[in-house]
Amino acid sequence: MSEASFRRGPVHTVGILGGGQLGRMMALAGARLGLKSVVYCPDPESPAFDVAAAHVVAAYEDETALAAFAASVDVVTYEFENVPAATAAFLDARVPVRPGTRSLAVSQDRLAEKTFLSELGIETAPFRAVDTRADLETAIAEIGFPAVLKTRRFGYDGKGQVKIADPDDLDHAFEAMKGQPAILEGWIPFRREISVLTARGLDGATVVWDVPENEHSKHILKYSRVPAELKPDTEARARAIGAQVATALDHVGVVAVELFLLDTPAGERLVANEIAPRVHNSGHWTESACLLSQFEAHMRAIAGLPLGSAERHSDVVMENLIGDDAADPERFLAEPGASLHLYGKAEIRPGRKMGHVNRIRPRTKT
Repeated sequence: MSEASFRRGPVHTVGILGGGQLGRMMALAGARLGLKSVVYCPDPESPAFDVAAAHVVAAYEDETALAAFAASVDVVTYEFENVPAATAAFLDARVPVRPGTRSLAVSQDRLAEKTFLSELGIETAPFRAVDTRADLETAIAEIGFPAVLKTRRFGYDGKGQVKIADPDDLDHAFEAMKGQPAILEGWIPFRREISVLTARGLDGATVVWDVPENEHSKHILKYSRVPAELKPDTEARARAIGAQVATALDHVGVVAVELFLLDTPAGERLVANEIAPRVHNSGHWTESACLLSQFEAHMRAIAGLPLGSAERHSDVVMENLIGDDAADPERFLAEPGASLHLYGKAEIRPGRKMGHVNRIRPRTKT
């Protein structure tokens, strides 16, 4: 046997920006494919460090550290969408950044995101840019009550947004933005929230997983259930939206589109809410119910490897373990059909995602 290294193509080492649980699960999935991961994060307690081949503790603005990081990897990806634009651009000039800077730019700004979706012909809530108190008055006059005022950037898990039910709420809502650029969105009376996850390869091929229905608690995802209670044509439409977004962004890797499901006299209707240009909490069930998880698909895509099949072999309910839910994780180990994944975080805090449990059962819906 030759002493030459076993190779799977031009990508052997993946740089991951962000050291949270998503980066951790990406590094684990990459290791199965023979890919080494180098995780870059300012937080020295990052849980992804425990499973990576190497890690870098440095600020995202540290160009010396970034240059050394870029020189040590074959491709860079990210586990969160709020990577500073300057960081992504600095790295992209030295090493491929996948999914790419366009996916970041669109998803980092809610106004850009809604505009992008609308231009694709994908329905969203009515929206208006709000920079001043006068802008808010004009926007609410056009959209009406109720509505939601959101910061255009850096909002997640319900943060950075305020519901406006009547004129008395305007001052409070505007002050809550703390001078940040904002967007007013019309209120959507949805029946349930769903999401669609798509992986797109370097060659433009796409795979789309079955659509989960999602249940939130205090603005944090608590459960994802598959199969969702959707009519077949609604699920087909959701899957088409996922593939359309991935293609329009020229995205490489996994992208999630969060959708509202509405009941109307004309039937079920889908309204797009947000894009996440990365692996997503509502896709954790794919670890247990599919041969191809979202994490492995993402690593395959950015490495230029074949994507494989996203076919589901089991029905599943994913439960997020939030805060004290993870105080006694051993109880899940004795539960038939349950698969526990802990994130290695040292301290339990209220609202903190500590792990998840996938509960599978034989597939009942084809």
